[in-house]
Amino acid sequence: MGTAKKPQPVKLFSSIMLQREEDLAAVLRALGTSMGTIEEQTPVEPFTHTAYYEKEMGQNLMRAFVLFAPLVEREALPGIKLAANEIEGSFSLAGSRTINIDPGYIALEHVILATTKGYAHRVYLGSGIHADLTLIYSNNTYRALEWTYPDYREEKTILMFVRWREQLKKVLKCRKA
Repeated sequence: MGTAKKPQPVKLFSSIMLQREEDLAAVLRALGTSMGTIEEQTPVEPFTHTAYYEKEMGQNLMRAFVLFAPLVEREALPGIKLAANEIEGSFSLAGSRTINIDPGYIALEHVILATTKGYAHRVYLGSGIHADLTLIYSNNTYRALEWTYPDYREEKTILMFVRWREQLKKVLKCRKA
């Protein structure tokens, strides 16, 4: 029989897609309430990986990734996703989103995204939220899986997560000392 243990805490991150870059500061302030202090933010870049969001959000979308502090327990993810959905709703115009917030967490062993959509590789967490296993850590890097979104497969995105994993590793080591 195995002994139940609490897993190590994780680092939260979010992908933020938006129509207007000038909305980003307000979105980040709102996210700070549920996700914590911004530790790092990537530059805002054009999002060109799929046209999936264009019908609702329009063309010429941009995206940035944001890493948050402090560490959180993994079971916080459903509440984080629900809070992100509320923020998305507060920026909606005429019933359509102008921003898309995809929160997730970085663990030493994987990267998880929160989603409201179930699928074979997504584990139900509760409150209508599923965990999407997006990347796994193996041989000193994160690796994409057959269902990993194309933008999360990109080398620069994987390198960002590897770097953020190293930051997590340092914080976890300091907590043990």
